[in-house]
Amino acid sequence: MFAALLDTCVLVPSRARDVLLEIASTGAYRPLWSSEILNELERTLRTLLGKRGISSEETDAYLTRLFRQMKTAFPDTPVAGWERLVPTIELPDPDDRHVVAAALAGRADVIVTDNLADFPPTALPAPLTRQSLDDFLLDELDLHPDLVVKAVRAIAARTGRSGPTLTAYDIATYLHAHGAPAFGERLLVALGQAATPAP
Repeated sequence: MFAALLDTCVLVPSRARDVLLEIASTGAYRPLWSSEILNELERTLRTLLGKRGISSEETDAYLTRLFRQMKTAFPDTPVAGWERLVPTIELPDPDDRHVVAAALAGRADVIVTDNLADFPPTALPAPLTRQSLDDFLLDELDLHPDLVVKAVRAIAARTGRSGPTLTAYDIATYLHAHGAPAFGERLLVALGQAATPAP
């Protein structure tokens, strides 16, 4: 099965994360991450939630729930043995080497990241490549249109419990305006909606 290493930056935005993981749950692709990526995700979310005035108790509860759900849904996703590969990798920023190491250890086909400049194609051992969130989701929509639409509708159906109720159109419109413009536009077409949402 096609495997994608999800970098921290594409897991931070909750709606992008939901879409990535819901699509993965359909079997369209196999998601991968490492303990270090999860550590980065936890640190980043703690900082963001703190800036929004969320208490440490609420943040702890949210993160505990999030990581429990991720572990339950994808028990075989965390990559092991990546640490030994770190010294063999050269990148503009040495702190990013763990991402490529995890991708190699997990036999990923692609690294999904919005920090493309941090992962020059010439620095990635073939056949490993990297894609932006937008491009990756576009490929998934091209390859598995029914599964992607089903995934987005499933996310929409779960909303409203602890936040606003969203439609699949709302999710597509949000992604169009926040990090995945081409995918959001194409998703709207797949949903049978207008193809040019307001920014």
